[in-house]
Amino acid sequence: MYEIIVVGGGHAGCEAAYVSAKKGHKTLLVTSNIKNIADMPCNPHIGGSAKGIVVREIDALGGIMGKIADKTHLQIKMLNSAKGPAVQSLRAQGDKITYQKEMLRTLNELNDLEIKEAMVEDLIVEENTVKGIILENGEKIESKIVILTTGTYLKSDILVGSTRTRQGPHGEKPSNHLSDKLKEYGFKVIRLKTGTPQRIDKKTIDFSKTRIEKGDDKYLTFSFDLEPQYKIEEQEPCYLTYTTEETHKIIRDNLTKSSMYGGLDDIEGIGPRYCPSIEDKVVRFKDKERHQLFIEPESRYYDEMYLQGFSTSMPTDIQEKMVHSLPGLENAVITKYGYAIEYDAIYPTQLKESLETKILSNLFTAGQINGTSGYEEAACQGLMAGINASLKLEEKNPLVLKRNEAYIGVLIDDLINKGIRDPYRLLTSRAEFRLLLRSDNADLRLRDYGYEVGLIDKTQKEKLDLKRENIKKCLDYLKNTKIKITEEIKELFLNNNYNIQITTMSLEQLLKRPEITIDFLEKIHTIPFAENIKEQANIQLKYEGYIKKSYKEAEKLLKLEKKKIPIDIDYNKIKNIASEARQKLNEVRPTTIAQAIRISGVNPSDISILSVYLKKEYGKDESK
Repeated sequence: MYEIIVVGGGHAGCEAAYVSAKKGHKTLLVTSNIKNIADMPCNPHIGGSAKGIVVREIDALGGIMGKIADKTHLQIKMLNSAKGPAVQSLRAQGDKITYQKEMLRTLNELNDLEIKEAMVEDLIVEENTVKGIILENGEKIESKIVILTTGTYLKSDILVGSTRTRQGPHGEKPSNHLSDKLKEYGFKVIRLKTGTPQRIDKKTIDFSKTRIEKGDDKYLTFSFDLEPQYKIEEQEPCYLTYTTEETHKIIRDNLTKSSMYGGLDDIEGIGPRYCPSIEDKVVRFKDKERHQLFIEPESRYYDEMYLQGFSTSMPTDIQEKMVHSLPGLENAVITKYGYAIEYDAIYPTQLKESLETKILSNLFTAGQINGTSGYEEAACQGLMAGINASLKLEEKNPLVLKRNEAYIGVLIDDLINKGIRDPYRLLTSRAEFRLLLRSDNADLRLRDYGYEVGLIDKTQKEKLDLKRENIKKCLDYLKNTKIKITEEIKELFLNNNYNIQITTMSLEQLLKRPEITIDFLEKIHTIPFAENIKEQANIQLKYEGYIKKSYKEAEKLLKLEKKKIPIDIDYNKIKNIASEARQKLNEVRPTTIAQAIRISGVNPSDISILSVYLKKEYGKDESK
């Protein structure tokens, strides 16, 4: 008998299995094809806007995505480096071959993890509690907890033109019965879809008609523990091209042939709003003359290039015309055509904050089965499901990250309280405390939690404590070090069009000026601290007012988190509350006033009525 069974070997499943086994729990990872563990059926990049911050949060907590990405990427860069720290985020172009190999090697090194190749078709359920899994061949495997991370494989259909084929992303057999069983157990199952573009033979692309996009010329890592594993000069380039008016005309003339626009009349799934097909872009943004596309390598080991931004479900002959209308791809050879994939998922308001389901005890779900899109969103859910499944075995309280603590907290909170309409994608705009949730401070925010749950060791914790100590020393140094503005220094300021008075100022006072950078300041006076320490001090000083304001807003949220709602409350007895609010409150069953406020369809007036009801019916103000 196993303690934890993880179903699915994608990014969510890998994190969940890794966490469970690392914490010493006997774990079984069941996947339909071991060769597809940590597969990247879409673009093999890791990170991106907001997503890169999530990868750093995963690493801070003790997960593995960031480390695997650091060891195997083709190029890496910091997005939005010219903007403020709240929106800066790492993005690495991964190697599809070596990422999978390194992940499998890492999992195979775990003593408490076993990997089995099989198809799961049902759960062992007794008295609304999961006791294990049932395989396609009827074999039963018992466990204390099951984590479902099935990705896009639940009743998945590949859609191209007017054809629908029941199969997974690589032509594998999908799970045909598990989602039906989940319906029988009482789950609300929804249909979603996503897509992928063509792969192009690199040798047939004329790169002289494109713009080269290189990696950054400074060393970067997702992980707080690893040194850079690459050489800057050996990074693989990406390339930028654009659609043309001819491209748009081909698409408009053939819209009815696309699976999404008439090629198939039985499509139920809703596609991703923030990663639309090229058909969607042309239809929705008629005023745009062109759309940018990135030509990106998939691996060092073969010459296939990924056409980022050109996802489509057009028939293959139309795809040929579309691709050949692009600058640099006039003679391109398509090695794999684009397609859409439709699949089943569960509606995420059926989950607790821990990612355990409300319907079946000891069943956790993570990744695309919960209605999200993206490798990073999947991995962070797998991490949290693995942590909380382990904590439940250990009879400890779950780890629930708040919205002011992590993007992971924002994602899970959005899923369980607001639900979804289309595949959920993390964006910086979703986080109201994004100035607190930066890429640079993920370890300062979350590594203590990783230590508490046993995924971060003593050496890593001591390194974190030393970093905090050095940041304080650096801030003190900047405050106490005074600089006399000499004529020479004044001239330096004037040459950079900076105003300066002839006086004595502290380094702190200078650095608080928005135009003064650390690099400029060090032309005047050397600051004897490591780069990452100076970076932290710089951000804390420059954004001090905004950061304090964010913390005050977060404190208000925390006060509302302390206002509990009894678990046995009957919302049907609350008079004058809006019918939509009543329905949503019964569905989500919030545990605090703060959570109730965040539920879509629950208005401030409903919260006021709820608060009055709690005070009246429970003899004291339960909301305090």
